[in-house]
Amino acid sequence: MLIAFLKVVAFVKSGSKKKKITKAERLKQLQEEEEKRQKEEEEARVKHEKEEMERLEIQRTEKEKWRKLEAKALERSNEELEELYLLERCFPEAEKLKREKRLLSQWKHYIQCGGSPDPSISQEINTFISLWKEETNETFEAVIAKSKLVLNQASTLADLDSGNMEKVIQDENVTLYVWANLKKNPRYRSVRFSETQIGFEIPRILATSDIALRLLHTHYDHVTPLRPVPAASQENTSTVTPFVKGEVKSVEAAISKNLQEECKQQENEPHSVHEEETKVMEEQDDTERQTEEPEATKCDLEMKLLSETVSAAQMLLLENACEKPYSFEDPEVDLYQFTTLGGVYHLDILELPPQCKPVKGWMIVEILKEGLQKYVYPPETTEDFEMENAFPPIEVMLKVHENVIFFEDPMVARWDAEGKHWKTDGISNVSYQPEDRLITFSLETFGPVTLIQDAHVNMPYQSWELRPLDVNKVLLTVTTVFTEIQIQIKENLCKLASIKLNNKRHSSALEEKWMSPVSFIIALKEAGLNIFPTGHSHFYVVTNYKLPLVEMKAYRQMALLSSAFAFSWSRWNTECDPKNVVFKVREHLTKEEPSQNPNWNFLMFSGDRAQSLKINESSEAFSKALKEETEFHSTLYHMVKDFASKEAMEKVRLSSCQFIDSVCHLLLSTRLLSYS
Repeated sequence: MLIAFLKVVAFVKSGSKKKKITKAERLKQLQEEEEKRQKEEEEARVKHEKEEMERLEIQRTEKEKWRKLEAKALERSNEELEELYLLERCFPEAEKLKREKRLLSQWKHYIQCGGSPDPSISQEINTFISLWKEETNETFEAVIAKSKLVLNQASTLADLDSGNMEKVIQDENVTLYVWANLKKNPRYRSVRFSETQIGFEIPRILATSDIALRLLHTHYDHVTPLRPVPAASQENTSTVTPFVKGEVKSVEAAISKNLQEECKQQENEPHSVHEEETKVMEEQDDTERQTEEPEATKCDLEMKLLSETVSAAQMLLLENACEKPYSFEDPEVDLYQFTTLGGVYHLDILELPPQCKPVKGWMIVEILKEGLQKYVYPPETTEDFEMENAFPPIEVMLKVHENVIFFEDPMVARWDAEGKHWKTDGISNVSYQPEDRLITFSLETFGPVTLIQDAHVNMPYQSWELRPLDVNKVLLTVTTVFTEIQIQIKENLCKLASIKLNNKRHSSALEEKWMSPVSFIIALKEAGLNIFPTGHSHFYVVTNYKLPLVEMKAYRQMALLSSAFAFSWSRWNTECDPKNVVFKVREHLTKEEPSQNPNWNFLMFSGDRAQSLKINESSEAFSKALKEETEFHSTLYHMVKDFASKEAMEKVRLSSCQFIDSVCHLLLSTRLLSYS
């Protein structure tokens, strides 16, 4: 330690003996450092100015290039829009064909989808609703009458083992379960219908009473009131087309006036027979030409009127409601948020009617004029009963309809006849066995019950793709958190191609059934596969809001191109503003599956301008920068034309109007660009 200390002291002393820097040397050193600093600053300044000049030059060049592209796009805008207008004549043509074939049943479905393309038939729709309600009520009453007949003969149909009667009557859309308590055995409290797990657990007081239990399962929902035809459709149409309507009337008047003038001219001018015949022939030719021209003009204007009517109806499918129409309070079910699935289960406790008695070879039975009477449980007054829990809830076991898919455990709701709505109170101990599709719950009072699910359980979507399969045939794939749904569209028909649940294929009764788009949408919704937002869905789902007009134009033009081009979801659609949509597009002419990494073009569309973006799906940030060697266009059609083959564009021009209309209808109904 001592040696180390001495070494340190010696080192300090030797350092103190070094030559000190003079003041002149110090000033010179500072001057050199200052000159060096100034030189570095000057170099940095020059470099910065050079970079800034280069940046400004690039910016100026880009602005000039952008200005030239905008000027070029503006110059050819009218020509492109005129060509698009001719291509979009397919929509009024398809509507004209539909009007020739339309059945009222299709309009009943369209109401439930939330729109009406032709406001002029609103009265017919309302009439059809009334007829449909009457028909279902007649079917319901017929089944009720059948249950009355069965219960009157319960003693002759009694089971040999239990002594009680049970009967199951099944139809295509209705299943009736009836049980009669003939033995009144207090230990027989578990009711199960033969070869099923459907039934009840009844309390002791019911097991010893003259009662019958009736379960009527209608596979359709005829209890929930149908929504009326929205009046907005008439208002929207009336505001869009007054000019065109006036033009059509003026052309009709012009035609009539021309014909009248020609007739008067022929009557008042005297000529020789030969001259008169010649004149008449010339006048007839002139009249035909003059008549043909206004007739053609009238046809064009009528087509324009129909086109605007179709556009107004398509806009209705994209409009969001400004506010909820009604404030729902617990325990009332909000039918804008939830949907009934699997039909309605009508549960009733009935007084057992008088049974047949054999008397001297005759079967005698007392017929009650008032028909079957409901057994009140629990009774209105319970003062005569000492026990507090003398009337416990009844346990009910139901089978979920095989054609319905629940992505979450079903909720049970009961019908409030007084308030005319579904409620969730009075129901407890709900449990669901998805493997057996059995739901068990306790019910305080009997009445109609139904199963409900969140209508937006599959929204927002995770991704989507629209891909051509063949001539006038495409495949639409929508992927959600729970499922992948594939829909085939050909001509004016749709079908469910496949469905996957948890990445496993699931069989459905809807597969391989071709239907019209509106019927198909209702069938999917009734099966629990709801991927069709309504005007109120944005209150319950986080959406990527886009302007309705931009959405509509995008869907219409995507449908026009769908026979030769594939479209797909892009994550950048959520990054751009509501005035623009972003998606991927590529030419697809083969029937084969696309490769793992297809070459997509990223397009941004504002409804009035389409441009190809420089970014791709793996880019770090969103940018509106234009892809190199591309230009602006007024339509998607002309945008893809820049990189498409002649074969692809020819295929687009030969597409069927009904096919294009069907694809557009599915795109409008799913709203892929704002619900993904």
